[in-house]
Amino acid sequence: MTFKDDRRLIRQRTGERRWSLVMRERERLLRLVVGRLGRTADAEDCVQEAMIRAATYAALDEDRVGALLTTITLRLCVDQQRRATRDQRLAHRVKTLGGSDHGPDVELQTCERAAGSWLMGQLDRLSAREQQVIQARADGMSTAETARALNITHKSAESAYTRARSRLRTLYMQEMAR
Repeated sequence: MTFKDDRRLIRQRTGERRWSLVMRERERLLRLVVGRLGRTADAEDCVQEAMIRAATYAALDEDRVGALLTTITLRLCVDQQRRATRDQRLAHRVKTLGGSDHGPDVELQTCERAAGSWLMGQLDRLSAREQQVIQARADGMSTAETARALNITHKSAESAYTRARSRLRTLYMQEMAR
């Protein structure tokens, strides 16, 4: 075994020991964070980020892992809360400046708008009847209004709408899987 192999083995063992120390604190950190952030998913993200930072910290004092993890985790919680407050203020500003109400999650609505635009761009892959029905529904017409406007039965309008949505959903899922 060479010196280089010895160093690699030492680093591997040190990394395993660090992760073992860090993982012991996981449940305690989750209990600490869930109360502050409210959502379990946000708490999980916060704790995982703290664990990664601690395990990869070059100057880790193994006797003080718990204290380091607590500090990192609480700072990440504060950062998360600041982001949420900033997003709420931004949404409020947009609303008060005459814009539409985007709600607290502007990013989600932006993604939904982009997905909707993409889906509308896929209409040419539908039959003519399905295109007409989808366009009418996108314009805010009810199924009954769509049927009257296109001079078809209510059942035909429902059926075309269901088929079109199914095809668009399939196309969207294929696109997202790429």
